Amino acid sequence: MSERKSGGPLGVGRTTRWWATTDNVDMTLPAVPADIVTVRSQPQSVTMDLARTAIVVIDLQNDFCTKDGWVDHIGGNYEADRAPIEPLLKLLPELRGRDVPVIWVNWGNRPDLANMPPNQIHLYKNSGEGIGLGDPLPSNGARVLEKDSWAAAVVDELAPLPGDIKVDKHRISGFWDTPLDSILRNLGIRTILFAGCNTDQCVLHSLTDANFLGYGCIMLEDCCATSSPDFCTQATIWNVKKCFGFVCSSDDMLAALAD
Repeated sequence: MSERKSGGPLGVGRTTRWWATTDNVDMTLPAVPADIVTVRSQPQSVTMDLARTAIVVIDLQNDFCTKDGWVDHIGGNYEADRAPIEPLLKLLPELRGRDVPVIWVNWGNRPDLANMPPNQIHLYKNSGEGIGLGDPLPSNGARVLEKDSWAAAVVDELAPLPGDIKVDKHRISGFWDTPLDSILRNLGIRTILFAGCNTDQCVLHSLTDANFLGYGCIMLEDCCATSSPDFCTQATIWNVKKCFGFVCSSDDMLAALAD
């Protein structure tokens, strides 16, 4: 293909955009060089193209990971959910440096809860009393997991950068009734790295939905955390390796990026 000297791109995906001029629309895929790395993982090593890879970071929000958030309010171990912060602080700059999209998938309710059926509200307020979805936290008045509230914001240490992508969810899975799949497909993504909390809940079910949709899935074990009992993490990792994808550490990924 000759070098394009006029017109402009249509679309945001490096590997999927069209090119338009006054008298032509070129639908051929851009010739983006592959950026191939091989990662040590289980049950097998994985060779992947970083030009078609994204990292999805799930629910590393104040309500789950910060003092005076919702988990802290109900007496849960919010500090356990903070474990991914340090490894992600090392990994995310390296991935951004290789043009890997960083996608933050956060629980973010509508203020009116109009799309939240009773079974989802029960999840956080199972007695019908107390502080649940959309209710103000006693410590600071932020509304539990409400879009654009302090409670739903990404923890300060991992504040998203301007080039990152944000997706609000309102179920355990980040794919259900959200634009996440459309965004990934428009970006030309075929492999997803998964991080966040909780390992056995929102991370797992987002990963399984990605698997069902045909994506290659890699769980970054030390970039995931949960306040659930240890056996929940062990079962999740076993199931990911057995049925849904691959598991590696952030050190494995950093080593692959350095090769």
